Amino acid sequence: MPEIAEVETVRNTLKQKILHKKIKKIDIYYDKIIESNVDDFKKNLINEEFIDIKRKGKWLIFETNKYYLLSHLRMEGKYFIKDQDEEIAKHEHIVFTFNDDTTLRYHDTRKFGRMNLIKKEEIDKVECLTKQGLEPLDKDLNANYLLDKFKNKKLPIKTVLLDQTIISGLGNIYANEVLFYAHVNPLKEAQKLTKEECELIVKGSNEIIKEAIKMGGTTIKSYTSSLGVTGRFQQKLKVHKKEGEPCFRCKTPIKNIKVGGRSTYYCPNCQK
Repeated sequence: MPEIAEVETVRNTLKQKILHKKIKKIDIYYDKIIESNVDDFKKNLINEEFIDIKRKGKWLIFETNKYYLLSHLRMEGKYFIKDQDEEIAKHEHIVFTFNDDTTLRYHDTRKFGRMNLIKKEEIDKVECLTKQGLEPLDKDLNANYLLDKFKNKKLPIKTVLLDQTIISGLGNIYANEVLFYAHVNPLKEAQKLTKEECELIVKGSNEIIKEAIKMGGTTIKSYTSSLGVTGRFQQKLKVHKKEGEPCFRCKTPIKNIKVGGRSTYYCPNCQK
């Protein structure tokens, strides 16, 4: 699943390629991706142009003069930019055609992605955005914030880190890496974390996400080069997908367990 670094990479790349192009046509081949009324979606966006692209957590927010188009890539969502005359590929479900005859195509093998068109004046009422927690690079993310959020939470810290209402944008890959950075066992109850451990989670989240964005994200099966950008952060991963390999620090073999149904990689020695 694309996480915060991958979504930020998509945002930055699209900003360079599609802003200020008038939308002349929209083709929808799988309308369940659209959460708003499909006819209104088309009618309201045709003749508009994207003037900016923002991001909140894992949500892309395409801004027009009157609307915000919210887009969540979920498990397999990708964007492609192609010429109008190129054949529509399998799994290209939404196609925006611009006035220069280029197209922006939303591709989603599993069809889990979602789009929703919101009037600008209603953006502050959108629950999926208002419930987002602080992001890893937010200056207000600190140990006291986490201690407050973690209190009374008996769930494993790995599960709690995936809660987007606490830290927005962290997904499975980066949660594994952050816990390794902080020397925290993924099964430890969140409410039992110390202030020092929370400080390390904050520092690790900041450093890891900053570096991942710089390197274009992590290219794995569910996030590949779809806009001419190949992420390179997989070269920096310390535990994720490293089962059986020697730990970066102590050479103990990395383990893979399930926590809350998610593959969780950790060092049983460094993260006791």
